Amino acid sequence: MTTSPTRPLPAVQLRVPTDEDAHAWHAVFDDPDVMEFLGGPAELSLYEEFTARQRMHDAQLGHCLWTLLDGEGEVIGFTGAQPWPAQKWGPVGWIEIGWRLGRAAWGKGYAYAAALATLARLRELGVDRVCAMIDARNGRSVAVAERLGMTLAEEFTSPGGNPGRRYELRLT
Repeated sequence: MTTSPTRPLPAVQLRVPTDEDAHAWHAVFDDPDVMEFLGGPAELSLYEEFTARQRMHDAQLGHCLWTLLDGEGEVIGFTGAQPWPAQKWGPVGWIEIGWRLGRAAWGKGYAYAAALATLARLRELGVDRVCAMIDARNGRSVAVAERLGMTLAEEFTSPGGNPGRRYELRLT
């Protein structure tokens, strides 16, 4: 199922990740197809650290990668925004919007609906621009970025040797 201009977007909820969400994310993302462009499935400890970092971002900045829930309240992934980490590559100083959904949620409009909710929250916080760093081979994520109205700003090769694209969107 895909969304169209005549089909309403699915109901989504975003919440600050809890300790329990580390387990939910681990379960939802423990799929080689979901993690194809992200290095493969990860250990639970990664999600425990990741959800803790997102709680810190939300407390300090008012935004993070929020847990994404469907209309029934089931965890289906995450969507939100976080500062790009201070690394030797990438868009340092930018807020990166991102999404990751379990395979059962693909193709139903959840990523787009949740990204729209994220952009609305970021505008309320006064964020004036965002970027999305996407593996160029990830057609689903590229489609979401383009549907959001993001423009291709740069093509690059990641430190891991993968083709990447940086999309940008001005919020003001």
